[in-house]
Amino acid sequence: MTKIFNDPSEFAEEALAGFCDVHSHLVRQVPGGAVRRFRPATPKVTVLAGGGSGHYPAFAGLIGAGFADGAVVGNIFTSPSAQQAYAVAKAAESGAGVVFTYGNYAGDVMNFGMASERLAAEGIAVENVLVTDDIASAPPSESAKRRGIAGDFTVFKVMGAAAENGADLAEVVRLGRKANDLTRTIGSAFAGCTFPGADAPLFTLPEGQMGLGLGIHGEPGLHDTNLPSAKELGQELVARVLSETPPNAGKRLAVILNGLGSTKHEELFVLWGSVAPLLRAAGYTLVMPEVGELVTSLDMAGVSLTVTWLDEELEPLWVAPAETPAYRRGNAAQETGALSAEETSDAGTASAVFVATAASRAYAAACAAAIGAARTSLHDAEERLGRLDAIAGDGDHGRGMVRGVDAAAEAAAAALEQAAAAALEQGAGAGDVLAAAGDAWADKAGGTSGVLWGAALRAFGETLGNSTAPGAPGLAAGVAAFADRIVQLGKAETGDKTMVDALLPFATAFSRAVAEGVEPGRAWQEAAQESAAAAEATADLLPLKGRARPLAEKSLGTPDPGATSLAMVFAVMGPHFTGTAREAAPGNGTAQTTAAQAATK
Repeated sequence: MTKIFNDPSEFAEEALAGFCDVHSHLVRQVPGGAVRRFRPATPKVTVLAGGGSGHYPAFAGLIGAGFADGAVVGNIFTSPSAQQAYAVAKAAESGAGVVFTYGNYAGDVMNFGMASERLAAEGIAVENVLVTDDIASAPPSESAKRRGIAGDFTVFKVMGAAAENGADLAEVVRLGRKANDLTRTIGSAFAGCTFPGADAPLFTLPEGQMGLGLGIHGEPGLHDTNLPSAKELGQELVARVLSETPPNAGKRLAVILNGLGSTKHEELFVLWGSVAPLLRAAGYTLVMPEVGELVTSLDMAGVSLTVTWLDEELEPLWVAPAETPAYRRGNAAQETGALSAEETSDAGTASAVFVATAASRAYAAACAAAIGAARTSLHDAEERLGRLDAIAGDGDHGRGMVRGVDAAAEAAAAALEQAAAAALEQGAGAGDVLAAAGDAWADKAGGTSGVLWGAALRAFGETLGNSTAPGAPGLAAGVAAFADRIVQLGKAETGDKTMVDALLPFATAFSRAVAEGVEPGRAWQEAAQESAAAAEATADLLPLKGRARPLAEKSLGTPDPGATSLAMVFAVMGPHFTGTAREAAPGNGTAQTTAAQAATK
């Protein structure tokens, strides 16, 4: 259990600050993560690893010569935001292009993708390399859907060494993707990990059992089985990775036997005593193997075995020198020279100038109140949402939603305060408030739900605009824009067991009721009832998207946390958006009560 912390919600930020202070001769903290202390003397490709916290030494611990130029650091097990990725890239890039490299998770793909679009628009060459090494998460025929776990280390190392040798962006990307194609990982969990401040692990196993096919975000294994001896476990792991030997693969292997956080090195050495002979008996030469904690999952007890089939291109990059805070190989050149670019900062920038009508400025206060109502409900439901998510995911949904809505509420309040201090004609309208709230939600929450909620709130605000207080048709158009943005970004459909299963019934029902002339408050309440019922019905579905997909069977019987939180939030926002807040005291209304009970029971 994680025992040393102050405010659990600040754990990741405080850990990063402490890390950067300890290793200030090698790294420097910047908004969104950390970068090398010194800039390269001449332009080189910037390799940026990224993902959530909780995996040390991945990802920040791998910053340094021969490895990464920086790391984009999200909250625990949560994708960093697009703004964080953009900020780190701007601080680290040196004129030869940027490559983001990360595990294949929906939130990471969306956020790094949006950051890449922004960098490209500024004329910076940028590419993305996804790691898909987890053989347990999808069959070979669907290898592009696989998760990235401890194979991250090998792929990052190859790319970092190639960039250090002066390879151009296209070559670094080619070699990274080649290494990924030749990397396979299988893991096994013995006990779940525990978030800072939590009183129970994300999952538990019966005595004498292990979970085969774990993830690195606290996900349990895909299959529970009896805990074997070290010899039997070694046989199981080796057999599974070698069963996926690539066509025409060579006989030289990079091998990583990785501890997940609380498995002692002595235990790993015992297991290595079984793994290594089996690999050698299969005719392989083991090239500079690594045994230890390289890609962890907080305090999870477990191990993973990663193999990468080497060739004449990849082997020199695998064995090349590296010097980072957490990893050293050979004698990498000592870095000296100019400091990295100054931290990006919003200090000194001019305040936004808002232009809105009096009607829209008045409605902006209702929008802020709606976000405030969502904030209260999400704080009350945080633990329950986390437990729902832990059934087949990483257990961070409640915490991520709270971080997002807190940031959104603060941004909305700040916009209103600025409006009050500004000249009357420069006050923030409804569109401004919702857009600011959406941007803050996406930046602070990270992860898949963070980017979806943030982008959707912005779309809602852009549709409402700043010219008037919306009537029923305007609200329906805003809801439709919210839904369209989520579907466009997330690519989910009804039945995939995602937030879309609660969102589309709401949007459809609300639009239909408005078209039939139902007054807005009643139309919203009826739509919220349908949304809450649809969220509950996701218990009967198997997930086809997101981190829960590999653990589909375990999620059967449990409602989707994203659908549950969306139905709850829409229910409590309704009275404010429709102007009926004074008529509906907190807790009144069937839809509001049903959704709240679904999240807190």
